[in-house]
Amino acid sequence: MNKLLSLLTIVIFSQFQVANVLAGSDGTLELSKKNNNNNYKDVKDCFETVNRGIFAFNQGLDKVFFKPISKGYRMLPRPIRSGTSNVISNLGNVVTIPNNVLQGQFGNAGVNSLRFVINTTLGIAGIFDVASYYGLKKREKEDYGQTFGAWGINEGCYFVLPVLGPTTVRDSIGSLVNIVGGDAWYNVTVANDTQYFNEADYWLSRLTSGVDFRAKNLESFDSLEKNSIDLYASVRSLYIQDRQRKIKNLDKTTETLSDDDWEELDSQ
Repeated sequence: MNKLLSLLTIVIFSQFQVANVLAGSDGTLELSKKNNNNNYKDVKDCFETVNRGIFAFNQGLDKVFFKPISKGYRMLPRPIRSGTSNVISNLGNVVTIPNNVLQGQFGNAGVNSLRFVINTTLGIAGIFDVASYYGLKKREKEDYGQTFGAWGINEGCYFVLPVLGPTTVRDSIGSLVNIVGGDAWYNVTVANDTQYFNEADYWLSRLTSGVDFRAKNLESFDSLEKNSIDLYASVRSLYIQDRQRKIKNLDKTTETLSDDDWEELDSQ
């Protein structure tokens, strides 16, 4: 039972940033038009009535918990936020690299591997992005859900999970693979009893990742909530668009605020 609860907690925090990846939109009519123009395909919402209820619960939880914490986090000095974000990004490479290989992105796999080694050592556990100084710029994040999509596996139904937020059958299976077999950080902290790390380190890193991402998206998510005719439908459409864009590796943003560095965000 303890292992099951641990697994659920990990999934929650690893998926939290997905639930808050969405940014400004003018509503469902505009989204429908954009879907047609960009050849985004529809995904079946098999459990819409239940999904809307869970979505409302998640919105309430965000307002009373995640959003206030994210506002407090945003008040921290920029060096602390930047260092934290860099560590999170560096840890993300342990999932991105194997998915680069599985998708045949060998060049990106090499760059990300070098970035991980340099930033973990010279960058002091990833606090400083030394690799970018040497010309090794960050690449797009990859996960097993994206890999399954690149292999042609269908999304399955769209659904919303309590706390975890929007997902599909394919992305949910990908998330489990991330945790059970594809995340070296999980294996070091949770699956194995190591001398230097334990389960709490993994959970803290996932929670911090979600808060960091939510803090970067405060205004954009507020704008989405204010301007959408149907917030549930807007979130669903933008989530599907964003996932399909990442699977196709399109060099454009799906009306979202990307997970940029704090230096770039604060200068805007």
